Amino acid sequence: MLLENGHTVVCLVRDKRRFHESSDFSERVTVVTGDLLQPEQMQELPEDIDAAYYLVHSMAQSKDFANLEETSARNFVQALQNTECKQIIYLSGISNDGHLSEHLTSRRRVEDVLQEGKAALTVLRAAIIIGSGSASFEIIRDLTEKLPVMTVPRWVHTRSQPIGIRDVLFYLEAVLLNQDTYNQAFDIGGPDILSFKQMMLGYAKVRKLKRYIITIPFLSPKISSYWLYFVTSTNYSLAQSLVDSMKNETICREHRIQELIPHECLTYEESLKLAFEKIDQNSIISSWKDALNYGYLPSKFMDQIKVPQNGTSEYKVKMPISADAERVFNNIWSIGGKRGWYYWDWIWRLRGFIDKLFGGVGLRRGRTNSDRISAGDAIDFWRVLLADKVNKRLLLYAEMKLPGEAWLEFKIVERGKQKFLSQIATFRPNGLLGRLYWAAMYPFHIFIFKGMANRIINFKSNQ
Repeated sequence: MLLENGHTVVCLVRDKRRFHESSDFSERVTVVTGDLLQPEQMQELPEDIDAAYYLVHSMAQSKDFANLEETSARNFVQALQNTECKQIIYLSGISNDGHLSEHLTSRRRVEDVLQEGKAALTVLRAAIIIGSGSASFEIIRDLTEKLPVMTVPRWVHTRSQPIGIRDVLFYLEAVLLNQDTYNQAFDIGGPDILSFKQMMLGYAKVRKLKRYIITIPFLSPKISSYWLYFVTSTNYSLAQSLVDSMKNETICREHRIQELIPHECLTYEESLKLAFEKIDQNSIISSWKDALNYGYLPSKFMDQIKVPQNGTSEYKVKMPISADAERVFNNIWSIGGKRGWYYWDWIWRLRGFIDKLFGGVGLRRGRTNSDRISAGDAIDFWRVLLADKVNKRLLLYAEMKLPGEAWLEFKIVERGKQKFLSQIATFRPNGLLGRLYWAAMYPFHIFIFKGMANRIINFKSNQ
């Protein structure tokens, strides 16, 4: 949107290898590498910055997210000190209740830190954002799609004022360099005020699903957090923070934004339908599930792109391709998510459940797009290290809880006139426990990987 309206954009990213900008405006995009939690590694920002968007949240990364968020905001302000930045725009959360959750208290603290900079601060406070890729939307979607009958805690009666992602994007651009919004904070929300129960039932109505919700008043916050963690694709840290926040009503207390920037927001149902359109068109640009979670992978995980040769164990499968090699490659490119793992999917689901039990990501994350993969994307409990269409190679790195490190590589190789599917599982054990784990899993690998390779070669998408 910014590029379409003639702006030049500077993007701050941790790793350029995960940044993909292939629009017609690429020449007006500058990528700067840096981690706001490690300011010593930050590249200098260009001096001629007019405004800066601060869209950084750390809730899914650590139980200590409040300190991380404050540190990150402070380093952001410091990084802008030597620029000409006139305005910082921050997307925060509606926080009008008297006793705020740690999550919403942290948002307010970040506002205070950003206010300390020399640039004017504009804060947009939103409740639940409805749109494909949004964490809140995906949780509502997970719960409603998967559970015909839900036994839920009391927080489902807490009211919120959801807003469509399209309206959030509109406001984010409308306040840009708008001096009437300098040093101001605005609540933004759609026209509907709904409880979480009403939002789930509203989702079910749009999707033509019959759902029953039973409230159980004695479910503790801890049990509620575990319930969200196991049923949805969220991690436990995020589930805990969300449950804590669900005690707070998030309703717009003031509507001053409408006086400065008149705009008719989409209803909840309209926002849902637009989100479904994006999902059906397979055009989700990004998702919260692709973000890194501290405790699972380090931010430098892309450095693992070279699979080690020493101190590792491998299981290799090499099968000749008698069918169309391009179709086989497309099957590789579609692995995981709804397509599954081609063979013994129940074993993969069981492994994902076990991973959840040990605090891992589990198998519920799926994948953001069904036919597109980029380095850094999440695919179930794997992370994409390399997605090379030219050389027909896909390399995955395990994000599950393991006593070691694991890689899974698919590629199509050619020997003479014959093409083969090469599939290699590599494991680098961490001590004796890691070696015992590999030995215990080896019998399963014999059946799983051979069966998977065979199905990848023979699978047809209309099956």
